[in-house]
Amino acid sequence: MLDGFDLEHHGDLEVGDGLVDLAVNVRAGTPPAWLIEAITNSLCDLAAYPRQDAAVAAVAERHRLAPDRVLLTAGAAEAFVLIARAFRPRHAVVVHPQFTEPEAALRSAGHLVDRVILRPEDGFVLDPRAVPAEADLVVIGNPTNPTSVLHRADDLRELARPDRILVVDEAFMDAVPGEPESLAGASIPGLVVIRSLTKTWGLAGLRVGYVLAAPGLIEQLAAVQPHWPVSTPALAAAIACSNERAVAEAAYAALDIDRQRVHLLDSLAPVSTYGEPRGPFVLVHVEGGAVLRESLRERGFAVRRGDTFPGLGPDWLRIAVRPEDVVDGFAKVWRDLTT
Repeated sequence: MLDGFDLEHHGDLEVGDGLVDLAVNVRAGTPPAWLIEAITNSLCDLAAYPRQDAAVAAVAERHRLAPDRVLLTAGAAEAFVLIARAFRPRHAVVVHPQFTEPEAALRSAGHLVDRVILRPEDGFVLDPRAVPAEADLVVIGNPTNPTSVLHRADDLRELARPDRILVVDEAFMDAVPGEPESLAGASIPGLVVIRSLTKTWGLAGLRVGYVLAAPGLIEQLAAVQPHWPVSTPALAAAIACSNERAVAEAAYAALDIDRQRVHLLDSLAPVSTYGEPRGPFVLVHVEGGAVLRESLRERGFAVRRGDTFPGLGPDWLRIAVRPEDVVDGFAKVWRDLTT
């Protein structure tokens, strides 16, 4: 607990006991059958130590990069730990509200961390001038968890400085149609882009993600990574999720998420949101949010509390986008409790 914010709290702690899950940002109906088959087929190779070459090549080809610009990790969470271990920032800054794991990892490694808090009245939109010029490590999510705001790539580029590491968490970028503001593959000095296969493909239990950066930065991160960090089944998943078929399916799913998000917000209207949500979740502000969250649990629905995110409080709730039939049942209970 730091300054009243539980940085170790995550949405998976909200679910269970038969609750309908609108708290965890993993796409419903995943993993697909073809991905399960690819993972299952890899089990025949469990006697051998994992070899990453094919998976690294697949991810590199997916982003049109050289393989030496890719580092596979045990989920995005490991990437944040590697960053905290590999680099020695004098002035680290995390832009909030956002996923708390980067700050938790930095603090656990002994780094001092400053926060830049984006304001709801500004739509949680980044003003690059708010980040101190002397900051030598900056972390920001795009689209940001929990605000669902998609920052302009040009604004993120403005954060780049000589001798600065700029970490952009793009764990949810493949849920945005066309990935218009992605920096994956961009040639920006000091840029580190983090991706996850957990959210779109339903692989939270497998732990697989990756880092995209310049070769020198990849070498620094790899130097503090344990041997064989990514399992054989996770490597198989990375290969399967990087081919043309998977990329096309993810693009179609992103369009579906867009439509489902509109349905969710329409079903909850009137509800207060700030900024334009672009991710597979929405952040809403409602008076008595903490009490409402508990009432929803009593009626069978789990949503994510907002008060563990720096910059937010108990009247904020994050709600995952779900198919229309799930949302219709949830919205009926929501209206019963809020009207």
